[in-house]
Amino acid sequence: MVEVQTDFIEVETKGNCEILDITSRVQNIIDKLNFSEGSVLIFAGGSTAGVTTIEYEPGLQKDYPAFFERIIPEKINYEHDNTWHDGNGHSHVRASIQGASFTVPFKDGELLLGTWQQIVLVDFDNKPRHRKIIVQVTGKKFTN
Repeated sequence: MVEVQTDFIEVETKGNCEILDITSRVQNIIDKLNFSEGSVLIFAGGSTAGVTTIEYEPGLQKDYPAFFERIIPEKINYEHDNTWHDGNGHSHVRASIQGASFTVPFKDGELLLGTWQQIVLVDFDNKPRHRKIIVQVTGKKFTN
């Protein structure tokens, strides 16, 4: 029988393209809920953060924010900033390009990620934030 359960990961971020590895926390939820096979959806609520996978290593932790600065610069005019005066127009555009969710399959209770692949939250906002990440697991549970 296929089941669906939802849990949450809460983190404090620094903003400004901070990248947090949340892989182990997602795996812990699969373990806690006793799922054996299925898929897990990781969703960043809010409009200035995103979820993806990268190799979570120091070089890419610098390259990824630099990439976003090249394609969506912080210091240009955004109509969002003209409307709300909060200086995070670039954060909204970056998050929309990144995407708010990511789905990963798992089997035998283990995430099916590549050797150098981690699930990350990227906080694009221009200030620290409290983030509540939704983790929804769909699949079959281990039978006892």
